[in-house]
Amino acid sequence: MHKYLSYALLSATIATTACKSDAKSQLEAAEKAAAAGTIIGNENIAVAEVGPISTGPSISGALIPEREATVRAQLSGSVVRTYAEQGQAVRAGAVLARLDQAALQEPYLSARAGLASASNSNDIAQRELARSQKLLAAGAISERDIDVSRRNAIAARAALEDARARLATAQKQLGNATVTSPISGVVSERQASAGDVVQPGGALFSVVDPTSMRLEASVPADQLALVRVGVPVSFTINGYPDRQFLGRVTRINPTADPATRQVRIYVSIPNSGRTLVGGLFANGRIAATAHNGIAAPVSAVDMRGTVPTVVRIKNGKADRVQVQIGIRDEGSERIEILTGVQAGDTLLLGAAQGITPGTPVRVSNPNDKPIAAPAAEGAKQ
Repeated sequence: MHKYLSYALLSATIATTACKSDAKSQLEAAEKAAAAGTIIGNENIAVAEVGPISTGPSISGALIPEREATVRAQLSGSVVRTYAEQGQAVRAGAVLARLDQAALQEPYLSARAGLASASNSNDIAQRELARSQKLLAAGAISERDIDVSRRNAIAARAALEDARARLATAQKQLGNATVTSPISGVVSERQASAGDVVQPGGALFSVVDPTSMRLEASVPADQLALVRVGVPVSFTINGYPDRQFLGRVTRINPTADPATRQVRIYVSIPNSGRTLVGGLFANGRIAATAHNGIAAPVSAVDMRGTVPTVVRIKNGKADRVQVQIGIRDEGSERIEILTGVQAGDTLLLGAAQGITPGTPVRVSNPNDKPIAAPAAEGAKQ
């Protein structure tokens, strides 16, 4: 009996010792975890930086080439040959197509022959007038006699000018059979093919200059005071989501649409690198107010309370501070911080702001660069 009791006491002692050991291990683990703090990813932090920040009305619209030309037929006829295709670069004056000239040759040859005849008749009339003037001076003929020579010379001169005009018209018509590009650019459309019969005014080609684009957009009339010629515009393009482009307001329509109370504006966009193409949709913002300041991503500022706050990492711990905010840059999704934060402070973003102040915080990838708001750039040249 005593033997079994001894075994029981020994087992209880061992169990008690084991429980104490487990509790101590758990406490040590908790203390180590607390010392290690909360580990967050690089995507959960951003650095407050000094840089340009701006705000203004938002605009949107489709890009349009600044210069474009529709090349039309100047006469009726059959297309003999085309020399340019869509996407082909052409220079001003380059031949795009030729029309049948057969029907134009006869009027041209007739006009040229008429000019030769009129020129010969004029020479004869002028010589006759000169001879009559000499005879008049010698008293061989009367003033009435020379009037006939004068009238003949005047009529011959008029006939010569008329013949020259007819030849110029015939030459122009003959030249119109050769279709050329009025501007340097790229052929965007070819509406005619060899064998087609075209009429005057019919569209044959469309040529655009891709080195400069235009954005046409509207702004509310009550925001027109924020818009002026020369103000920069930053915008993004579908297809280039991570890149911003720059343009400038070049024209403002002097009247508002009475139905929508919107005012049309025109933004010129340099595009010598031909990154942008006509028809792309743009979302932008007019930089009506712009200056340098300390800014951070909008998601770094907690607006839920009566006073905006941010959570920064200071001395390795989370530190919630009140801030005063300035303008909000919708284009880059940044917000200006006037007080409470210094340039270079590391701020927590989004859900990471829920970390209790005073909690040690460690970044899992400290060598990676924290989130930086994209800066606007022009189309690469």
